[in-house]
Amino acid sequence: MRYAVLGTGIVGRTLTAKLASLGHEVVVGTRDPQATLARTEPDGMGNRPFAAWHADHNDVPLQTFAEAAAFGETVLNTTSGPRTLDALGAAGAANLAGKVVVDIANPLDFSQGMPPTLNPVNTDSLGEQVQRAFPDARVVKTLNTMNCSIMVNPASVPGEHNVFVSGEDAAAKEAVTKLLTSFGWPAGSVIDLGGIETARGAEMLLPIWLRLFGALGNTAFNFHIQGAHKSA
Repeated sequence: MRYAVLGTGIVGRTLTAKLASLGHEVVVGTRDPQATLARTEPDGMGNRPFAAWHADHNDVPLQTFAEAAAFGETVLNTTSGPRTLDALGAAGAANLAGKVVVDIANPLDFSQGMPPTLNPVNTDSLGEQVQRAFPDARVVKTLNTMNCSIMVNPASVPGEHNVFVSGEDAAAKEAVTKLLTSFGWPAGSVIDLGGIETARGAEMLLPIWLRLFGALGNTAFNFHIQGAHKSA
């Protein structure tokens, strides 16, 4: 399978490395590859520059958003929430049409300082905005409620815990669920919340996630829905 991972931050790097380790063809998309590779300072979270990571993963091409989206059969959006629509616009609607677009971003607004707020919230979600902006894409919201290391290694959190999917296309959600199981998620841990409007709930877990991070001092946790089962 060919995957395009849009975004060069720690989430994109983690998912890219996992996909490559599973034998998939993966490319990373960014707005300006030369500018991305020229950065020598750690990012805002203290992670080493992308160029240093890329030197250790030089079998993974770095391309423009449009080139990457054209290559990928499935597209993973790991860009920051406020930049998502611009990034996908640069990827090109034609390059996303008919493809599963896995939206992992969160609409975190840091304009008023810490902790960030959500924008949009309550009556809309970033997942819905992506689906409206690219109606021919098959958008599935998932993996946005946990640290990226847990996304690709759920066994790192002891016991049972859950991952959510939201989207309008049942076949797309099934494909994403298979991808999640390949990452190590038990099929029974994947909860289908329903249509893309349910991404509002998944995104609104971020305020409590951030406060748990502050209280616990680490990100090695996830949500477990006790007694979760599908009603007949």
